[in-house]
Amino acid sequence: MGLPDGTDSPVLLPRLSSVPGHLLWRAAARVGVQLDRVLPEGVDIHAYAALLALAGGATRTQQSVADMISVSRTTMVKVAAELADQGLVERVRKPGDRRSYALTRTPEGAAAARRWRRHAEDLEDALTRGFTLEEREALRRLLLRILDGELAPDTPEPLLESLGFLITRAHARMHRSFSEILEPFGIMPAHFGLLTTLVELGPIPQAAIGRQLGVSGASIVQLVDGLEAVGLVERRRLESDRRTQVVHLLPKAREIRDRAEELAMSDVRKRLGSLDAEETEELVGLLQRFVTGG
Repeated sequence: MGLPDGTDSPVLLPRLSSVPGHLLWRAAARVGVQLDRVLPEGVDIHAYAALLALAGGATRTQQSVADMISVSRTTMVKVAAELADQGLVERVRKPGDRRSYALTRTPEGAAAARRWRRHAEDLEDALTRGFTLEEREALRRLLLRILDGELAPDTPEPLLESLGFLITRAHARMHRSFSEILEPFGIMPAHFGLLTTLVELGPIPQAAIGRQLGVSGASIVQLVDGLEAVGLVERRRLESDRRTQVVHLLPKAREIRDRAEELAMSDVRKRLGSLDAEETEELVGLLQRFVTGG
């Protein structure tokens, strides 16, 4: 479970409010929420990014486009098929590898990219309402520093200017690394956030955890199920209201969470290695405002 879903809650748990990885998780979720709110029907942000990746007459493999715009292979297959059906790209199988496709943007695809750019700019405006141009540029610059060496050298300029794209890429990088750290503990990054919430606030109802993390009720149920399965939490019904389930930490949960936090902080320092303390503080402040819409 990669992102909070179904909610645009502005609440930030104090213990997590200065953690860059958590802030990027919440920021990427807000990008997803705004995508659904801002983009009109028929405009797909992944399709737009793919058309940008094919600018200037470039022919690229389907997988290289997926890597450049940071989408899964499954998503790219769907996007490429839809673009081909609409006549916006030509898609041909590569000689010698019948499983691989080469994509080329058509003139109709170039025209669609020009039309859709306005909607992409509307999305950026919605994401950064309340930011000055200088603050937007400062956040973009810091995200590019984090992503140094991660982006393809020929990544299209409109993507490099997009805070939504950069936040999504930075989150994916942090999430991938944190997931590897947590694997020996049998938990995922979202589980870590839930455990931290319980450490900070004590036993609380599932719905309250969702509000703290900006996660839907259905997702919280899945997260608690996963932590119960590995013996880190348990649900208990309130005596005064049997319909309300309160989530409690079990004895070994705090030790695992603290050890995971120690490893995570060390990893974050590596991921932000090019930023000094002042720049890291600036990044945290800007992400906090991005998440809360401030």
